[in-house]
Amino acid sequence: MKKLLVIGVGNTLMIDEGFGVHAIYEFWKERDDWDETLVDFVDGGTFTQDIFYLFEEFENILVLDIVRANQEPGTIFSLEEDQLRKEEKQMLSLHDVDLLDSLGMAQMRGHRPYLRVIGIEPKEINWGTELTPELKKALPDYLEITRKHIREILATSDQTT
Repeated sequence: MKKLLVIGVGNTLMIDEGFGVHAIYEFWKERDDWDETLVDFVDGGTFTQDIFYLFEEFENILVLDIVRANQEPGTIFSLEEDQLRKEEKQMLSLHDVDLLDSLGMAQMRGHRPYLRVIGIEPKEINWGTELTPELKKALPDYLEITRKHIREILATSDQTT
């Protein structure tokens, strides 16, 4: 079983809605920097519940997605699984709702990985393939925060094995 699945979700035809997938494209450029026996980077697209079977192969899931929380566009959020379930005011994307359902299905099949979401407040969701300037500007910080989470998850996992 691998330690970590990093999955970018979103629709790249809907401007900022595709941010998570754009972030995964950047991580694909860094593949040589990561131990492929520990971590996979996957383009989850619009993420449907039918990919829950992937979760059976990982101890941890790190989702890269938009989060609508009525903050300034480009605001970055690091959310633990329990925050996704408790914060009623947190406006999750539809992908995150599907994700929680998929985790439940994985649990019914016998293995439930731990979930974290690195989210970003979008500016615009409409037809178009380019991110807004606000999210383009925030992408380097977002990637660095995500790298820190990846390193933390891999280090924590190493200590428990």
